[in-house]
Amino acid sequence: MTRTRTALNTGFDDFLDWARQERGVALPPRPTDAVLALLALRGADRRAGVPEPTPELLRRVLLEDLPLVLHADADELAAVPGVLGALADRVRAAGRLNTKRRDRLLAAVAELVPEFEQAMGRPLNLTWPRWYASLLRADGVDTGDSGAVNAWLAAFDTAPHADRPAPPGPLHRADVTTATFAGRARLTEALLEAFAHDVEGHSGAGPLLPASEVLAADRPEDALADELESLAGELSDRWTATGLNEALTGPYEHLAPGPEALPHAVLADRFLDEHLDYYGASDVPLPPPAALPAPAEIEALLHGAPLPASLAAGDEDVRELAEHCGFPGQGSAVWSAGTPAEQVELGADILAVVVERVAADADPGDAYALDAAHILYTLYERGCTPDSVARKAAGHMDWWYDPVLEDAPLAVPDTAPATYTTPTPAELGELTGILELTESDRAELDGLARALAAVVDRLAATGCVFRTGDVFGLTPLGSAVVRHTLSVGHVAVPDARAVLGWDAASLVAAVEAWPPQIAARVLADWAAARGGDDATWSELLAAVPTAVPGRGLAGLVKRLDLAAVPVPPLKAALTDPLVGGHARRVLLARGEVAPADQVPLNAEAMVLLDELGDASFTDIREDVGAERGQEDVGRGPRRALLDAFDSAAAAWPGGPAELISALAAADPDRALPILDELRTRHPDSSVTDPAAHVLKEARALADRRNPRRRTGRRAGRHRKVRRAEL
Repeated sequence: MTRTRTALNTGFDDFLDWARQERGVALPPRPTDAVLALLALRGADRRAGVPEPTPELLRRVLLEDLPLVLHADADELAAVPGVLGALADRVRAAGRLNTKRRDRLLAAVAELVPEFEQAMGRPLNLTWPRWYASLLRADGVDTGDSGAVNAWLAAFDTAPHADRPAPPGPLHRADVTTATFAGRARLTEALLEAFAHDVEGHSGAGPLLPASEVLAADRPEDALADELESLAGELSDRWTATGLNEALTGPYEHLAPGPEALPHAVLADRFLDEHLDYYGASDVPLPPPAALPAPAEIEALLHGAPLPASLAAGDEDVRELAEHCGFPGQGSAVWSAGTPAEQVELGADILAVVVERVAADADPGDAYALDAAHILYTLYERGCTPDSVARKAAGHMDWWYDPVLEDAPLAVPDTAPATYTTPTPAELGELTGILELTESDRAELDGLARALAAVVDRLAATGCVFRTGDVFGLTPLGSAVVRHTLSVGHVAVPDARAVLGWDAASLVAAVEAWPPQIAARVLADWAAARGGDDATWSELLAAVPTAVPGRGLAGLVKRLDLAAVPVPPLKAALTDPLVGGHARRVLLARGEVAPADQVPLNAEAMVLLDELGDASFTDIREDVGAERGQEDVGRGPRRALLDAFDSAAAAWPGGPAELISALAAADPDRALPILDELRTRHPDSSVTDPAAHVLKEARALADRRNPRRRTGRRAGRHRKVRRAEL
């Protein structure tokens, strides 16, 4: 059995000879070597002279290992089933596989090959060695010649940044880095396991790895780590391009950055955590900024920011930060000659380093220093519209201010003193909707507001954030940088153009969770892009009931109202069994004629569910306010829900019992908490008895429909839960 220098003891050369002589086929060396090596490293028996595949091992190698370490062109990829078929025949010829097991193995190959091809083409499996190997082969470079490979890399490195191909979208450099290090870690771990088996002498086929003297070294653990890392690099070269590993970990390592060279990836993970906390899924889209800077504007915006300019200039007092951001080095190259996309990423690196530095410099009592990522996320999540420092601090203190104001954009003052001053009680009342605030309330808020302003001012040095008086927000550069960082975390961040291309159902489902003013603007833009006629608005109204099943419709209809949905589509919707009642409320508010007898009872029950939900929320706010001493604690038990129900029941055909049944029939999920409140709190048995009976039936129905019924879309963000219902 012959072995090449870096090959493992897999019978590779003999297998190629056998296939040529016995089968009359020339197997492609690169994928054949990778398949044999990875099967052996995953523990395949080698007593047949080659690793013996099993369906379980094949699944792991084909779907998990090869897509991270092998570059294969179309012909090599198409040849993999033939390699596996020949391998099965070789094992059978050695007497290690009977006909039944061979057939089962070939059936597994046939089943796995489509998944393998998909995994090889999956963007998130692209690594730096695979990426550069594909570019080398596309340019006709001999990937077996390390000199040619290094010459190509040298030319690539000196080419203008705009002329360099970038990894295919939607990938970011951080994605390729993640896959690269995952692939290398898996390979090194497998090599370590193989080394342990070789030392213990468990295999009758002899050692798998090349002979080694590491155990005789002065520091065997370090020597072993170095040797396995070197062997992993050599194997990577065999499966991609010769000399590529040494080049990308040496003189051209900046072309294949590791995690330490991409600090914005850490901030991206923080943003993803924030988004999952709010929405539960990364693909729930955030609202698009009203405007993003044009690519040609990015450089001037970045160069005009104070901290980036100091980093690029080599100022001594920011030298440590500069090193983290690649100054001097690749950060300098991007600063002076990078593409707009690269300069946005540089801005993201600078912002991420500052976020981490703010946290590192924090005193134990700092309220916001550890929350800088949250501040940035929430600014983007509100459509990049300006917010109030004091109002944000009030939310931190659980002041239950008017939720309508929570996401209301603020006008930015023309000028304001640089030193932060907490607004007066009257100004705080306008910002929060809380009446009769006092100097004592202002004093209570002052410390938190100043702490938040201090964090905002440190972020402002990056050029991504501004503060003028009490108003703060993302700058145009900040909108682009935060959007990029969110996308690195694979949070859905469509721009305005992308949103205009959505269908009505997708748009309505998205805007349900967006701030009302932002949602209204986007809805109006979407309708205008399609002509703005009644048919377009009717399409949006028709999408409301199905876009967010199990949720209140009032918020969506209000967003359509704010977007100026015309009267004719609203009147046409009066007879809709779900939207009709909400459409009638909008028409009446506009002074239009909207007969009640046109609205189905179910649609009216849908409206009442929203109104009763609002009343229940009012009761909760009063309880919280009473605890803080903001409400009259001596006025008796909370009554908003009970009064709202009694008023509706008085006008409902059949009275309270029929209304309770209608609420449960309209939407069991949303009726449950209301019925439970009525059952436990209403003083009249004519309400509590039917509420208890219907509650039991509604709960059983809701459980059958949705065994994992949601209890709140944004657990831990109690203020945000109400946004969609406003």
